[in-house]
Amino acid sequence: QAVTKVGFDEKTKLGIAEGRGGRRGPENVWGSALTGVLCAAAASQGTEFLGISTTVWLLAYVASLATKLADTFASEIGKAYGKTTFLITSLQPVPRGTEGAISLEGTIASIVGGLLLSLYAYLVVGLVPSLEGVA
Repeated sequence: QAVTKVGFDEKTKLGIAEGRGGRRGPENVWGSALTGVLCAAAASQGTEFLGISTTVWLLAYVASLATKLADTFASEIGKAYGKTTFLITSLQPVPRGTEGAISLEGTIASIVGGLLLSLYAYLVVGLVPSLEGVA
C-alpha cells in the first residue's frame, strides 16, 4: 500500500487515485493471489508435480507475485510522476491515469518493483535455493 500513497493527494485531485483511500479490495487480492496460490500448492507436492520440478513451481510463485508488484509500482508511480504517457496499443499520447497508458517513469518503477520482490525471495528468504533443474 505504500507505493499507492506516493503522490496520493495529487492523484486524488486529478481523479486518478486508487479508490478506498488507496486500499486494495478483495477483487485485487484474489485476482493477484490465485496464480501464486496454485503455484505454491503445486510446489508443496514433493520434488515434482505434473512433471515440473518444485524449483520451477517456486519460481512461478515468486514471478506471479513479482509481476503484480511490478504492475502496482508501474501504475502508481506512473500516475504520480509520469511526464509523458502513451497508450500501449497505439503509442498515442494520453493523459496520466488513462487505462493502458505507459510512461518511462512507470516502466522504470515496474522494473524496480519486480526486482525488489524477486531479489528478496532469492537472497533474503532463500525461497529458491538454487536454479538447478530449471533449464
